[in-house]
Order: sequence, then C-alpha cells, then structure tokens
Amino acid sequence: MSSRLLLGVLCLSFTLWAQPSPAKDLAAEIASLKSAVAAAQSAGDNAWVLTSSALVLMMTGPGLALFYCGLVRRKNVLGTMMQSFIMMAWVTILWGVCGYSLAFAEGSPWIGDLRWLFLRGVGRAPNLDYAPTIPHQTFMVYQMMFAIISPALITGAFAERVKFNGLLIFSTLWLFLVYIPVAHMVWGKGGFLNPFLGGTIPVFDFAGGTVVHITTGISALVTALYLGARHGYPTEAMKPHSLVLSFIGACLLWVGWFGFNAGSALGASGLATSAFVATHFASAAGALGWLAAETYRMGKPSALGAISGSVAGLATITQASGFVEPFPAVLIGLMGGVICFTMVAVVKSKFGYDDSLDAFGVHGIGGIIGCTMTGVFGTNLINDGLKLANGQSAPIGWVDGNAKQIVNQMEGAAIAIFVAVVGSLVALKIADMVSGLKMSEAEQADGMDVVIHGEEGYSLDS
Repeated sequence: MSSRLLLGVLCLSFTLWAQPSPAKDLAAEIASLKSAVAAAQSAGDNAWVLTSSALVLMMTGPGLALFYCGLVRRKNVLGTMMQSFIMMAWVTILWGVCGYSLAFAEGSPWIGDLRWLFLRGVGRAPNLDYAPTIPHQTFMVYQMMFAIISPALITGAFAERVKFNGLLIFSTLWLFLVYIPVAHMVWGKGGFLNPFLGGTIPVFDFAGGTVVHITTGISALVTALYLGARHGYPTEAMKPHSLVLSFIGACLLWVGWFGFNAGSALGASGLATSAFVATHFASAAGALGWLAAETYRMGKPSALGAISGSVAGLATITQASGFVEPFPAVLIGLMGGVICFTMVAVVKSKFGYDDSLDAFGVHGIGGIIGCTMTGVFGTNLINDGLKLANGQSAPIGWVDGNAKQIVNQMEGAAIAIFVAVVGSLVALKIADMVSGLKMSEAEQADGMDVVIHGEEGYSLDS
C-alpha cells in the first residue's frame, strides 16, 4: 500500500513539474500577442503605402494628363496626354535600373551609390533606415511614383511646342541631373539636407515640396525661357479647349494628393491622418484664396481659377503636411492660392514669358512658399518623438522655438533652385543638340497630334 502511495506521489510530482508555470504561460501569450500585433501593423502599413502608391500614379495618369490636356488647344490633346503617359513607362524603367539606388542608397552627401543596381537587394524585407514596417520593395515603388510625376509636371511649361524625342532626352537627363540628386540630399541616407539620416543642414520636407515642386517649377521656368513662346503668343488667342476635362483632372489630383502627402507617413498611423487633414484643408483654402483674388481683380470667379487654386494649395502644403496643425495648413493654402494667382495673372503678363500651363507659377512658387512656411508653422507636437540624426529632439519651426529653421528651409530651397537651374540648362542644351526640342512654326500650326503621333484626338471639323 505504501509503495503504491509513493508511486502515485511520484507520478503526480512529475506531472506537475512537466507542466509550464502560469508565469511561463503568460510570457508566451504576451510574446504571441506582440508578434500578432506587429504582423497586423506591418500588413496595415503595407496596404496603406501600396494604396498611396496607386493614388500617386493616378495623379499622373489620368489626373495630370486630363488637367493639362483640357488646357491646350484641340490639335494638341493627344500629344499633351502622351507626355504624361510616357513618363509612367519610361521613368519606371530608369528608376528600376539605377535611379532608385542613386537616390536612396548610401553614398556621398549629394548622390547615392549603385548597390541596388537593377533593384538587386530590394526585396520583401524592410529597410530599417527608411520604413521598418513595410517591405523595401514597397518603399521603392512608392518613391518611384514621385519620380514619375515630377518630369510630367514640367511639361506644362512648354506645352504645344516640344518634340517627342527631345522631351524624352531632356526628361531622362533631368531625372539624373536634378531630381535624383535633390531627392538624395533631402531624403536619402547621408544626404546633405536630410535631418534624420546624417544631413548637414536639416531641411524638413515631408512629402516633396522641395524635391518635387521647387525643382519642377524652377525647371519649368528655365525650359519656358529656353524654348521661347508658342507661335502666335501672346497676340493669338489660345483658350483651353475643354475645361471639363481639366476639372475632372484637378479633382483626381486632389484625391490622389492624399497618397502623395498622407502616404509619406509610410504607415497607417496618426501621422498619416494629420497629413491627410492638413492636405485637405490647404487645398480648400487654396481654391478659396485664388477665387477671392481673382474676383477682386477680374470681377468674376472662374472654374479654371477654382481648380488652379486647389492645386496651388496642394503644392504649397506638401512640404509641411506632416508637420503642421489644420489651421496653419489653412493659412499656408490660402497664401498659396493668393500668391500663385498673382504670379499667374500679374507677374507672367508683365514679363511675357510663356509658361503655357503655369507650372512655374503654381508649383515653383507654391513649393518655395511651402518650404519657407514649414520653418514658420512646423511643430513636432503631432510627430510624437521625432528625432534628428544626432539623436536630439526636433523642434521644427518657429512655433517650437527654433527660428533658425526658417533659415535652414530657405537654404534648402536655394540649393534646390540652383541644382534645378544648372541641371535643366545642361539637359536642355544636350537634348537640343541631339534631336532638337522646339517644333517649327509650321508644325505648331498643324499641332502635336498629327505632326508627332499621326493621330487626331478630335477631328478637325468637330
């Protein structure tokens, strides 16, 4: 009897010893929950950034393609749309071959190296330097959409008069001489202007006010001056052939811009929400500001003014979208609408340059305003623990007690302007020597659709 009792006690003791303790159960459960939460966050962030990538691509085609094509004459509709569409195809390949690596791989303060040539090493694992919760490939494709729309924006400055081959050569050179170096300086690891990853001058650019809008706007002015005016400008009437198409395009741009700005949070976070809200408020204020200025000067608010103002507000808030509260965003958008209207309606007329679709007046001026105002209104309160490359906390603008940031922002804008002017002139000169850039007067009279593409967007008798 005693031996049986002893055996039972031993068996019970072994059973109790073999079972995990409650503390171990709890630790394992917590670890499992943490893993599930991390996986859910990664999946949610990846879904948002992929969606944002699609939204930014939608900004180029159909958004920008429709916006621009409605503003030109009927004989240039297809040619104008092709300028946006071809960037979707051509820049994609250039970006994959070496553009992404030069922009985002660590190299010098001015340009990256070729470690990711042909996207080698850009896979499904995250790149912890840029976006730790999404695949590196997702980050790459998101940044590609910015590279696609940038040269497409410039085409508004020389609409109705540029040769297709010359456009391709110029856009290729511009991508490597202007866009990629500035993108690396502002966003790339070790870039000269990157405040988070080892930069010398901290310039805050949340979604591309410097990288996209200043570079494209200044380059637009340079190309407009280099090519000269369209045949018949300004004495001949060159009215938009379809404001309906432009209206649809502008609405697509407004919606797509949420991917442009809120997507730059690189995750489905509160920061994405704040950028989304700032973007929307600024666009609304830009439209109202432009309309108010236009009504004061012209006597009537126009549909073209409304959509131009909304785009001006969007271009102006891009730099600051992740760093400002909603009503500073309203002020920034309002400034964009009023000042960009003044550039388009007053300054352009006074100096007589033919920035056909006002790429400089809206994007260049809007980008410069936004860059400066980021230093004025920027705050780290909504950015929860933002840290600079040196590990210090990051007061961004004057409202955070860092008035010097205004100077930093202006220095960043000046560097982007310098690179855009020099790089654009070099690209224009080479493209002009290789294939020619400007269509002849006779070709302009016939229109891009027939002369360049052998097609008609609209029949000539319609």
